[in-house]
Amino acid sequence: MTEIRTETVPLVDGSRLRLTVAEPDGSVRGGIVVLQEARGVTESVRNIVSGMAGDGWLAVAPHLYHRDGADELDADSPDEHVQEQLDKLDREEIMADTDTAFGWLAEHDVPPDRMGVVGFDIGGSVALLVAAKRAFGAAVTVGGGGVTTTTSEGLDELLDAASALTCPWLGIYGSPADGGSHDDVDALREAADRARVATDLVTYPLSGHRFDADPDAAAEAWQRMLNWFGSHLR
Repeated sequence: MTEIRTETVPLVDGSRLRLTVAEPDGSVRGGIVVLQEARGVTESVRNIVSGMAGDGWLAVAPHLYHRDGADELDADSPDEHVQEQLDKLDREEIMADTDTAFGWLAEHDVPPDRMGVVGFDIGGSVALLVAAKRAFGAAVTVGGGGVTTTTSEGLDELLDAASALTCPWLGIYGSPADGGSHDDVDALREAADRARVATDLVTYPLSGHRFDADPDAAAEAWQRMLNWFGSHLR
């Protein structure tokens, strides 16, 4: 597995953003910002960072909870604790953190049209929101909630952002999406279809939110993501 490391970058608000990064062994195809899940930069997130580097991408995961010193919540933390941490997320702070991650890629000679973003869970929701506000190469949302009801008090509903996407976007969901309804998925697909970029939304029937627990679904979703980035970050 590709070696990963953590760097620290000072921000203008006086805080210090931690970045978990991994570099490919050979030539760099481009750069991917990997956004964390609700419990933080977990082992699963670190595996995505490493896996992206293994496929030739320079990968960087900003620690969005860094202002609270919470890199990763305990696996046995109650859902109420996780939600409390989610509700501390601030829209402008998230944009500052993701901008810093994209800036880190730029400092490593990755041009904007070869930058992408991917996130699972809350990171998937953030990936879509960022893709509606910033211009880069491609975005992938994996299982993000907040389609019609916000996942965090500090974030917008995805329907408000999907039609404003600025880059090709792929949505990968269990069915129904994140405990929502089939109507939520259909509404998100319709909203994304109104964007002036290539979009696609796929679901894995009967798989539930954590469809990655199904090895076959997880492998297919992973390949879909790689294909999306490979097609659009060129």
